[in-house]
Amino acid sequence: MTRRQRKMLIRILLSAVLLLAAVLVPYKGVWRFALFLPAYFVIGWDVLLKAGKNILHGQVFDENFLMALATVGAFATGFFGEGEYPEAVFVMLFYQVGELFQGYAVGKSRRSIAQLMDIRPDHANLLEDGVLREADPEEVPVGAQIVVKPGEKVPLDGVILEGATTLDTSALTGESMPRRAAVGDPVTSGCLNLNGLITLRVEKPYGESTVAKILELVENAGSRKARTENFITRFARVYTPTVVLCAVALAILPPLALGGGWADWVRRALMFLVVSCPCALVVSVPLSFFGGIGGASRAGILVKGGSFLELLAQAETVVFDKTGTLTQGVFSVTEVRPAHCTEQEFLELAALAESYSDHPIARCIRDACGGVPDASRVGAVEEVSGRGVKAVIDHRQVLAGSERLLADAGIEAAAVQAAGTVVHLAADGEYLGCAVISDRVKPDAAAALAALKQQGVRRTVMLTGDNEETARAVAAQVGVDSVYAKLLPGDKVDKVEALLRETSPKGKLIFVGDGINDAPVLSRADVGVAMGALGSDAAIEAADVVLMDDQPSKLALAMEISRGTLRIVRQNIVLALAVKALVLVLSLLGLSAMWQAVFADVGVLILAVLNASRSLHLAG
Repeated sequence: MTRRQRKMLIRILLSAVLLLAAVLVPYKGVWRFALFLPAYFVIGWDVLLKAGKNILHGQVFDENFLMALATVGAFATGFFGEGEYPEAVFVMLFYQVGELFQGYAVGKSRRSIAQLMDIRPDHANLLEDGVLREADPEEVPVGAQIVVKPGEKVPLDGVILEGATTLDTSALTGESMPRRAAVGDPVTSGCLNLNGLITLRVEKPYGESTVAKILELVENAGSRKARTENFITRFARVYTPTVVLCAVALAILPPLALGGGWADWVRRALMFLVVSCPCALVVSVPLSFFGGIGGASRAGILVKGGSFLELLAQAETVVFDKTGTLTQGVFSVTEVRPAHCTEQEFLELAALAESYSDHPIARCIRDACGGVPDASRVGAVEEVSGRGVKAVIDHRQVLAGSERLLADAGIEAAAVQAAGTVVHLAADGEYLGCAVISDRVKPDAAAALAALKQQGVRRTVMLTGDNEETARAVAAQVGVDSVYAKLLPGDKVDKVEALLRETSPKGKLIFVGDGINDAPVLSRADVGVAMGALGSDAAIEAADVVLMDDQPSKLALAMEISRGTLRIVRQNIVLALAVKALVLVLSLLGLSAMWQAVFADVGVLILAVLNASRSLHLAG
């Protein structure tokens, strides 16, 4: 509890004691008024002050104005009879209890999010001429060396120059499993260094680092309001002055028409004002979206605003990029089919043939072999553009490459049906087999597609620039409904445009990409989601939702959080309007007491805030 909240609690207790004392003292008339006045001002002076300031600034119709008008009016009923002084104090007292509770709930939500996203670095240990000094991360230049000690947060994005460690990335990705990092590995700012002393070379200035961009996203998430939030704001602007005018009419017109009974009709009008205060809606709806965004951030899902959280719940079509989204984006030798040699002999000869090539396929083969064998065994090497490599190895003529490369040499290669790039190998005219190099499907990709179907997504689509055979093999593995292959970036935009036209008026299209080469499509979709975006500036800039790890299954979780948040919002709207409507009718008929009016306002506010707080825990 904050210092301000503690002071409010003391005021509430003091006012309650003064109210009880005033009720027990049997005075009448002006003395009774004087007894209740201190209890009222102790608890209500700040509400009266805010109402007065807002009126001077042209902001008349807010909850402070309604509470001030209702309670001062209750005191004014003393001119027509005994006066509803206890009720006036009780209304203000209960209102302040509700405000205290609301402030505590909102503060708890903010603290929870702050703890979950506690990634802002305190300082950087700058290494200059062998000497360490603490520096502000914003002042550390690119190329500088920094030292991160065990237990410290990584302040800037960089690459490890010395040392090895284990990193806790849970604040960024939501993943509890630490990961190992050694020399040459990139390290993202915001991670927690668990056990090793490491030296990094800074790759980005603080303003462009992952941690800075994430903090900016979280801090600005509230600026993109959901359609429901905007409706509630517009509703309150029209609703509040309307009910004030209705209350004035209720206090004046019936006595004029019926002749007399002013005190009774003024009391009804005051209860009408207390009940009509829309604070339960105005507070609980934004708090629900705030909690949903916070709960998503805990799971490593950054949502740029309530509007995108709301749209996720309406997803009808989900379109995926292939490489780096449904697949790992890391190519490797997935299969070796040797002929007339062992698998190790095949890999060794292929690695020697590819030893001088920088092509990604060559690197995959060398990695599969476990490095390059004795390069002195390699003689003349000739690279045949688009087909492969010819090399002399141990005085043998070796060919490594496509089927066409071998055919040109009169060697018949085996017919291979495989999803990926096939590298054939031959030596001195003898066919030695082939290796398949492909991208691996992410472990949770198939489960992610199944979860989306369970969430009500009608259609899943995969777009890729890869060949038809590879695309269909991946689609079959993960369970995508439709596949479109051999697409250029511009073709992807055209295809998304076509899919948008096929989506129903109330449905939304989500595009999921790696955020680097898919920026145009991310921007065109109703909701752009960046997958595998840890450290990717393009993803954070272009996407509406950023998944901070490589798990496509997080998209289904984001939709679950979205729908849970909207469910809570609808519950609060129905609860507030139903209770208020009932008590308003009772107030008009003179059948409700002031305490019922107070419950319809402050009681519903407390229930709505309690319900809204559940949205923070939707991620589990």
